[in-house]
Amino acid sequence: MLTTKITPRVSETDGVGHINNVYVPIWFEAGRRKIFEIFSPNLSFKKWKLALVNINIDYRDQLFLSDEVCIRTWITKIGNSSFQIAEKVEQTGRICAEGQATYVNYNFSTKVAEVLPPNVRLALEKLMIKIES
Repeated sequence: MLTTKITPRVSETDGVGHINNVYVPIWFEAGRRKIFEIFSPNLSFKKWKLALVNINIDYRDQLFLSDEVCIRTWITKIGNSSFQIAEKVEQTGRICAEGQATYVNYNFSTKVAEVLPPNVRLALEKLMIKIES
């Protein structure tokens, strides 16, 4: 599991004093940075391989400016060319949002999904937590 700390900014608050929901998917993406580095160690877009094909977020509780946020990120499923990420936003011990994202290992030149290379699969497996159904 990956853990990313985020300090909320004043600009992320809305008129009722909490963090606007539009920032949660941005924070989730920040939590995926180490996963992006598995595919592109220097984060260069010249050979970028990841296409986001689905994202779902359930908002559970309000987020506030006053306290640091913890993003927890892990892999729940690995397919032939795709994988699924689970994510949580926590603040002051509360789960404030939960999400899932699906990425495909994609060749943007040929416009075709490609099989996950063995070294990438192994790195993703190290971040995997199985969720009981």
